[in-house]
Amino acid sequence: MSELFNKKEYLKNLILRVEKGDEKLKDELKKTIESLSAEEIAQVEQELMEEEGLTVEKIQSVCDVHLELFKDYIDSEKIEVEEWHPINILMKEHEKIISTLEELKELSKKLIKKEVFADAISILLEVQKYIDELQDAEKYFLKEENVLFPYLEKYGITKPPAVMWKEHDEVRQLRKELLKVKESRDFEHAKKKLYEISLYLLEFFLKHVHKEHSVLFPTSLKLINKEEWMDIREQFDEIGYIVKTEEFKRKTLKEEEVKNGKVKFPSGELTIEELKYILNTLPVDMTFVDKNDEVKYFSETKDRIFVRSRAIIGRKVQNCHPEKSIEIVNKILMDFKSGKRDIADFWLRLGERYVYIRYFAVRNEKGKYLGTLEVTQDIKPIQEIKGEKRIYDEK
Repeated sequence: MSELFNKKEYLKNLILRVEKGDEKLKDELKKTIESLSAEEIAQVEQELMEEEGLTVEKIQSVCDVHLELFKDYIDSEKIEVEEWHPINILMKEHEKIISTLEELKELSKKLIKKEVFADAISILLEVQKYIDELQDAEKYFLKEENVLFPYLEKYGITKPPAVMWKEHDEVRQLRKELLKVKESRDFEHAKKKLYEISLYLLEFFLKHVHKEHSVLFPTSLKLINKEEWMDIREQFDEIGYIVKTEEFKRKTLKEEEVKNGKVKFPSGELTIEELKYILNTLPVDMTFVDKNDEVKYFSETKDRIFVRSRAIIGRKVQNCHPEKSIEIVNKILMDFKSGKRDIADFWLRLGERYVYIRYFAVRNEKGKYLGTLEVTQDIKPIQEIKGEKRIYDEK
């Protein structure tokens, strides 16, 4: 308690010295403020405003020095990587989020001075814009949590990602609080909360970025190889960005490849045995016909609905159907190839089974037609499902 009291008294004295124009304040504050957490500073500032009657402007003089201190740290920790690199993009997104938070803080200072709601409408519209921008910043958190952190965990680095994720969640909670402020009809309460949250959020995020630049990013660059960074960038592209980035083109992009009995995909790798039995374990029957209408593959599940023999491999799919069905088969294939359709489905009763047959056009990332996948399933057991089942039955 006495320690917090001393910090409060110290900050109060610093604020009074600012009023007197003491130029040495900044250097002195930088030497001592490192021992204070964002939570402690926020608490002290709040007490000074409520108990001592100090104005926002006076408190702000100390806050600005504190924020500038963290910005200096971040600027001194710039990491040099290529333009396309995921770390470069994350650093640019840091700058974007910090800029948005700074704008929000400045608007909150202007809003505090407004006594009448009508005089604050233009400021409130700007506030709403920046609050919305912060919601879009979720993409930044998702890229780290769902792509970068799993790569670090592969190398046994678990604690830093866990700490960062916890801080992400705290920022999310603060963003929710900002949304409440945005929707509030109590003008006095809203402008006070906006100031408190925007200031704390900026301090907290600057500290978060400082940790990423000094610990998380250097560790990542040391462990993750270039091929993995290329994979990370492609996955980042799928999630999206809050800043403009140049299109990423991998110079040595590899398709799936087979090495040492393993099939390598962008999302992982499987042994030939694993892949075979995964496909045969799926509760559906599959048949793949290539772009030349030749049967290239079918799954060999235990209870196939329609019989398939390995003799059909390489056979034209038209020759695998009775003459009365060929016209429909050709129409589906023609629509798939032209891009007119991507899915065709049929359902019929077959004895006690209710068979659902679906055809899917298979295309690559550029939309090029590669073939057609037929998926067949008995959906009668699914139709009979009722209510909920949340318990694992031990049989």
